[in-house]
Amino acid sequence: IPLLAAAGLGIVLFLALWLIVGVSPLLAWLVGWTPPAFAAYGVDKWQATHGGWRIPEVVLHGLALVGGVVGAWAGRIVFRHKTRKPVFLWVLIAASVLWIVLAGWIVLGR
Repeated sequence: IPLLAAAGLGIVLFLALWLIVGVSPLLAWLVGWTPPAFAAYGVDKWQATHGGWRIPEVVLHGLALVGGVVGAWAGRIVFRHKTRKPVFLWVLIAASVLWIVLAGWIVLGR
């Protein structure tokens, strides 16, 4: 359910920004996936400190890789979440590089 909720929110925000507001598709995609990734880190941190259900790590990684990399970085910093697990740092670095290269490729004309 966390994955479906995050995916739904990311897609709705992307479509609203792109089709209604008129933001470029690339920027709309990245901005649309930022809040779900940030929220997922916050929810998972809260659940971790209160002994509740957890968001699977693969979902947190997936949200960063699909375009929520800014939200994932922000969530990691603001909530001080997943800072002791090196794999999270590496996934966020990889996602950052991926999106910088992809954005450069798209913006600079492929």
